[in-house]
Amino acid sequence: MLKQSYWKVVLRYGHVGHRNEVHVARYLAFDEGVTLLDVYDSAKNMPGVKSARGVNSAKKVDYREYCAGKEAEEKNFYLQKLMSFNQNLDAVA
Repeated sequence: MLKQSYWKVVLRYGHVGHRNEVHVARYLAFDEGVTLLDVYDSAKNMPGVKSARGVNSAKKVDYREYCAGKEAEEKNFYLQKLMSFNQNLDAVA
């Protein structure tokens, strides 16, 4: 099994009103060999992320911070709504 690298990526999400956005920290795991550019490319294509300048910041974090961040993601109201909306779209398609 390959070692993992863990990243905190702050993303700008849209669809919250005209010219408005929400900044949400996402915690992502990748294979150890990925670069910051690889993380950026992956994150900018996530559902709901603004197309222009969607990635606000990205930094490598340790496993403990990654786990705490994943718990925070589960409690994030915006992400809960985003995930349930995307599941509803998958059911229709």
